[in-house]
Amino acid sequence: MATKQSNRNLNVFKKPLALFSQSPMTGYYRDGYCRVGAEDGGNHAVAGLLTKEFLDFSASRGNNLRSVGLEPGCKWCLCTARWKEAMAAAQNDKDPVVPRVFLHATDESALSNGVSMEELKRFAAEPEVPGGGGSLEKKAPVQPGVTGGVAKETH
Repeated sequence: MATKQSNRNLNVFKKPLALFSQSPMTGYYRDGYCRVGAEDGGNHAVAGLLTKEFLDFSASRGNNLRSVGLEPGCKWCLCTARWKEAMAAAQNDKDPVVPRVFLHATDESALSNGVSMEELKRFAAEPEVPGGGGSLEKKAPVQPGVTGGVAKETH
């Protein structure tokens, strides 16, 4: 399978994409990055912190993320369209149905898939960091191009 290496993917600040989570191992390619390649039709670009409310919302839309062992507090690469649906359903900017976003780990492709930078910043989990990039995990980064399998969630 030809995949785009994580060191070539950029975040929404056009800086190298940050490692997001290896526990649980997230990303369409299960390598810890919310990187997107041609095979990822769901655009798993949004680096989000799961809430009970979002898990309930996603399950109500036919994608029960709990079935793959996820729970509130997990970091997960979300489908851009599902995150946008949750944002549209939110009562306000504090509504926990919308997962908070880690901008430095969100693939820039989210911006060409219906989400604006202003929307992402409204729900940012972290303050902007000068220079961008880096790793949000304390673990050693994965080797670019090495994958842990393809995601099997439904959309």
